[in-house]
Amino acid sequence: MEAYIDLFYYFAAAAAVVQSFLLGMQTWEHRRYVRSCMKSLDCHQPAGRVLVCAPCKGNDVNLEDNLRALLEQDYGDYEVAFIVESEFDSAVPFIRRAMAAHPWMPARLIVAGRAVDCGQKVHNLRVATGRLSPRIEYLAFIDSDARPRPEWLRMLVARLQRPKLGAITGYRWFVPQSDSLANRLLYSLNCDLMALLGRSSHHLVWGGSWAIRRQVFELVGLHSAWKNTLSDDFTAGRVLRDAGLEVRFEPACVVASPIDNNLREATSFLRRQYLLTKLYARQWWLFAVLGFSAANLLWLGNLAVLAWSFCGGPVSAWIPAAVTIALYLARVYRGAVRQDLVEVYFPHLKKTLERCKRFDVWLNPLVGLFHWTVILSTTVGKHVNWRGIGYSLFPNGKVKTIWRADEPTTLPLASLTKKHSGEWRVKSGAWALSGRR
Repeated sequence: MEAYIDLFYYFAAAAAVVQSFLLGMQTWEHRRYVRSCMKSLDCHQPAGRVLVCAPCKGNDVNLEDNLRALLEQDYGDYEVAFIVESEFDSAVPFIRRAMAAHPWMPARLIVAGRAVDCGQKVHNLRVATGRLSPRIEYLAFIDSDARPRPEWLRMLVARLQRPKLGAITGYRWFVPQSDSLANRLLYSLNCDLMALLGRSSHHLVWGGSWAIRRQVFELVGLHSAWKNTLSDDFTAGRVLRDAGLEVRFEPACVVASPIDNNLREATSFLRRQYLLTKLYARQWWLFAVLGFSAANLLWLGNLAVLAWSFCGGPVSAWIPAAVTIALYLARVYRGAVRQDLVEVYFPHLKKTLERCKRFDVWLNPLVGLFHWTVILSTTVGKHVNWRGIGYSLFPNGKVKTIWRADEPTTLPLASLTKKHSGEWRVKSGAWALSGRR
């Protein structure tokens, strides 16, 4: 019996070491690809009118600075549409101030009204892209909690003319505004996930920073595909995959995203992300469940064998001790490689992120355990809370019901009236509070 236990342990330990080695190779390759792409930014000078869609809701951390950065891109032919649900949204004053500080920029504020059959963000995007000017050649999308670099827009559209390329996507790099444990966990976890990205994003689009040609947007019917859905980016990735078009990750389009969360907020944010993954990209959700379960069970199992060996177990103590050290050093190596990218992505944030960098390098096993518990929590549940709005979804990802803090009960979509939903604004078309062309 002990021989079988030994054999099983050796096999599991070998699998853990191989997994760590492969992840280390992927992290190294991510850094190599990023460095290669970031060397040639100035040589890309695309042309063509771009409509930048920026849905906003609430007061994000440093919101006005984020909006100003969007209006200060080094691309000469673009316009910005800031889209809100209501003119009473707390983001509106910040949008107006940012627009007033850049009177030369073609920008407008669109009030889309309340969503009645899809997520509010999706509804905002459908309204903004419903009637496009003939001048628009590209569509770019960015979240209000993202702060793009000056070359962000230029690099988003620079490669879109390549054949078989459907979309360009970036990603986020969290910038904690305080040294809370929740912020450090989110920072490290996000860096870990980002290191999995390479030249191809495997049709994964991140909705906070991406672009598509208008011709492709209309060809794949994305505007219609968004109807009744909650996720703009997973839906975009699906229709592009079905059309046989590639999605490319562009390092220059990674955006800084200021955060300041407590542990409850951080957990809620991660749970929502994985619930959406479960509903819209189940294969990736299963991959995450199995991958992180294997990594953490192997890590914890090896620690258990190490403790057992000191109590007279069948395995000599030096073997699990060596495996533990090897696994930990592999995590340290991956963390060091990831954090080396701060000088590539955001050199001006090097000092700001110093403590978070050390946390990611030396305490990454704790991050992995936190990440794993959140993923496991999404094995049950179909309810998503997003920016103060609750959604209940069918197993296929279609929105079933929507409820809000200012509505006394949950309203099925079929029972929504003009009084409850503000549908009169949607039917009569979005309208602009102010704008310049």
